[in-house]
Amino acid sequence: MQTKDVREKILSFMREESYAPMTSEELVDALGREVNPNKFWDELLALEQNGEIIRTRFDTYGLPEKMGLVAGRFQLTSKGFGFVIPDNKGDRPDVFIPPRALHGAMNNDRVLARVNAAAQGKKPEGEILRIITHANNKVVGIFTQSEDFAFVTPDDKRIGQDVYIMRKNFNGAKDGQKVVVEITEWPQEHRKAEGKVTEVLGNIGDVGLEILSIIKQNDLPLTFPDEVLEASRKVPKTIKKSELAGRRDLRERTVVTVDGEDAKDLDDAVYVEQLSENEYLLGVYIADVSYYVTEDSILDKEARDRGTSVYLVDRVLPMLPERLSNGICSLNAGEDRLSMACEMHIDKLGKVLSYEIFPAVINVRHRLSYNIVRAILAGDKELCEKYTDILPMVAHMDELRQILHDKRARRGAVDFDLPEQKVILDEKLHPIDIVQRIHGNAESIIEEFMLAANETVAQHMFNQHWPFIYRVHDLPNEEKMQDFAKLLANFNIKFIVKEETEPKDIQQAVKEIAGRPEERLVTTVALRSMKQAVYQTDNIGHFGLAAKYYTHFTSPIRRYPDLIVHRLLRAWMAKPTLKQDDAEKLEDKLDMIAEHSSVRERAAADAERATVDLKMCEYMADHIGEEYDGVISGVTAFGMFVELPNGVEGLVHISSLMDDYYEYYEERYALVGTHSGNTYRLGDKVRIEVLQVNISDVSIDFIMAGENAGVREHIRQQLLMKQKPSSGFSSKRAAMSAETQKKKHSRKGAKNKEAGRRSAKHGKPAPKSSAKSSKSGKKSRKRNRKSR
Repeated sequence: MQTKDVREKILSFMREESYAPMTSEELVDALGREVNPNKFWDELLALEQNGEIIRTRFDTYGLPEKMGLVAGRFQLTSKGFGFVIPDNKGDRPDVFIPPRALHGAMNNDRVLARVNAAAQGKKPEGEILRIITHANNKVVGIFTQSEDFAFVTPDDKRIGQDVYIMRKNFNGAKDGQKVVVEITEWPQEHRKAEGKVTEVLGNIGDVGLEILSIIKQNDLPLTFPDEVLEASRKVPKTIKKSELAGRRDLRERTVVTVDGEDAKDLDDAVYVEQLSENEYLLGVYIADVSYYVTEDSILDKEARDRGTSVYLVDRVLPMLPERLSNGICSLNAGEDRLSMACEMHIDKLGKVLSYEIFPAVINVRHRLSYNIVRAILAGDKELCEKYTDILPMVAHMDELRQILHDKRARRGAVDFDLPEQKVILDEKLHPIDIVQRIHGNAESIIEEFMLAANETVAQHMFNQHWPFIYRVHDLPNEEKMQDFAKLLANFNIKFIVKEETEPKDIQQAVKEIAGRPEERLVTTVALRSMKQAVYQTDNIGHFGLAAKYYTHFTSPIRRYPDLIVHRLLRAWMAKPTLKQDDAEKLEDKLDMIAEHSSVRERAAADAERATVDLKMCEYMADHIGEEYDGVISGVTAFGMFVELPNGVEGLVHISSLMDDYYEYYEERYALVGTHSGNTYRLGDKVRIEVLQVNISDVSIDFIMAGENAGVREHIRQQLLMKQKPSSGFSSKRAAMSAETQKKKHSRKGAKNKEAGRRSAKHGKPAPKSSAKSSKSGKKSRKRNRKSR
């Protein structure tokens, strides 16, 4: 009997309606022959340690949810409060945790919380009882010394507290430097976290320091270990004839790749043929990375740890070494390449009539870009002559794109066509422009073809009853949908909230707002209201795509789950039926891979977004004093966020609205003047002036355009008092900022430095860092379409 089976037996028994808390001896007696007694004790302890079951003061065991408790991941906000997101959430809402009830919990910790009785109409509130596992063993931040001790103020404001450093753990760090700290003692209710400096990243103002800090903060690897590079060098650059055995030879087929102009890791190629008036053949050919990256090899372990390639604003941190990602695995034109093929026969309604999944060898005829395909579809004479051999196929590709898109629309798939921005850098990595990424028919062709292949592979493996990794997207919770309905009511759109929202409901609301000034706002809020897609072995479907079956099959060069999907397909081809014990072992392993891949994906997305936001701030620092038209993208009690046409977002603080006193009306998403009745509402167009940029906090302050110089300076001084000193413009200003922090710490410790050290170490209130997080309130950016 496998570990997972023993755990499930215990949990299933406790989930029965008739179950009442039992002692361990009573439990093992009640389960009898259903569990192996030798494994029972270990698994009971593991379940308790993981927060899945609770041992009471009477040494009986029960489920947390039946005891007013909840286990889950803790999300801390920059304002000092947070939320516990329950495990296997289902219909359970997030639990609000006020600042007084954190009890040392830090952002992303897995915790056990007690849920207090919720007030009528309010979210449940609770307190942290126990930290199950800590998430932030390393912290990146500014080192501030105060004689015999120091503090590191984390860059990530969600971590919520400084880290105390004893002198013996400075390790060469100097006042005002950016450092990496390893936590040696976790925070408790009246004691700060304690740590040691493991790496000095540089001095504030150093070129590239902020990007490096983001990389380290998200625990992303900068280079490959020597042994991994050595293993990659042993992979041949070309294919041997002997490697073609058992593969379908498709080298004569007119296969093409379509990617961005600067893409180098080409992992998907396509082919389209119209077989009859009512039938198309769609071939999707994916680089057979699993052939080269074998299970538990050095290359595989490194790829598993990384989880994904990371596309930062100024560099790529690949999942696989370049020799593979840009070499033998990349489907480069004119070169024989091993691939995993998914060929589908599709009718005019987009239905997959039949399909085949098989290993193949291909030779890409043309390396096309989105711009080339776009120009061919527009009838560009020169390009049409150059690519005359594929003109009919490109036309059929566009026809099939429309067919597949219409099919998804009919079943209710929600397409958020939100603009995405790209920051253009010069050779010194300074931002010189922000442009909108194009997403037209050329991009949509590849998107639709990849979606079709992913669905087909997922449904196939589901029908084979094989353990598998799915890409799932759960239903949005009812509370988020209630908020969404209130927003729509402001624009006279009726949205009926159901117990289980259907994709078509959101799709219809987005359609109704299409073409109106509020369209961008509504689609953004709708996207925020939905849950995050993740990897898991339990297939619950993909809400956003309105798909019953979905996986990631099409990008094994840059995503580890795709590599695993290929490995599973190869294993299934070799042995279509699995024994139950083998299936359970495999599913245990896939569970861990899926969870780790989801975590690494979030870290990559956070880093990608953070680097874009940083470079946007740097770009706007060159435009202080300039005026822009924008749209109110968020309204809060402390002001309103305004988004500019280039995607940059800044805050108009409520104290900068000098013409009246303004009150915040949450249900109206508006700030309303007490005397004038002047209203600033979500979605309204406004004209602003860029007042100041704080690069260290990645925040931008706007004021309403037209204020005179005196008012402007008064507002600037008010805002400076609310923020910590900026450390992003120059090393001189950074030094002043660090010196200010040092003096504040020194004043606090002047009376008794040694007492201060003891208090921080032994449970008394420690000296607090002077660096306070500004309320940047940055909204989360749009997810990349490929994150589906």
